[in-house]
Amino acid sequence: MARSEEQNRIARERSRESILQAAVELFSERGVAGASIAEITGRARVAQGLVNYYFGGKEQLVAAVIDRWFDMLFGLARAQGDADARLAGVIDSALMATAFALPLQRAVLAMQQQPSTHRLFAEAEERHAAAVIAAEDAVRDMFRERGADDPAVEEIMLRTTLEGIVVKYAVYGATYPLEAARRWVYRIYDLPAPAEPLPLAPGSGDGEHRPRAAGAVAD
Repeated sequence: MARSEEQNRIARERSRESILQAAVELFSERGVAGASIAEITGRARVAQGLVNYYFGGKEQLVAAVIDRWFDMLFGLARAQGDADARLAGVIDSALMATAFALPLQRAVLAMQQQPSTHRLFAEAEERHAAAVIAAEDAVRDMFRERGADDPAVEEIMLRTTLEGIVVKYAVYGATYPLEAARRWVYRIYDLPAPAEPLPLAPGSGDGEHRPRAAGAVAD
């Protein structure tokens, strides 16, 4: 029996998503240069030609991975309420994204640094410019409400702090004390201690903290 147009549409979406997810995983593991189209489509279990069909080529596939990262950032839940509640929501959302989207985080971190892919990241940033500015302004308004002398610098330094945690978690994996880092960030912003820990993977909470690169290898 022939498939309906709706079934064909769903199949196409699944194939495209499989390619995108395989690209995220392999870019995270090997970098963009180290991951071939053949390896990506092999992991996705689709024909090689579908990369050109859905994306137009490897460079466009890289751009789609970066777009996925931006979509994840802007899709994070934001807390409602006063400035303190919203700040806690920003912190928690960033750390949750770090814990549950680590391959994507690792892939994009590498793309931000490598000369061969930095241009693609910059172009994606331009595509998402309106959303980037809106997100920055929302955080700056939050700091303004908290009485900051320079809300722009406060927003930049919050982003710098959270991005630093992302990098360390990418390096050290489950041995990095993500929950303890969360509570430290709360303290430096004079926020009430969180009532509950984030639902993180084992190894990120209690005990004597000794981050080791082997923790990322085990991931």
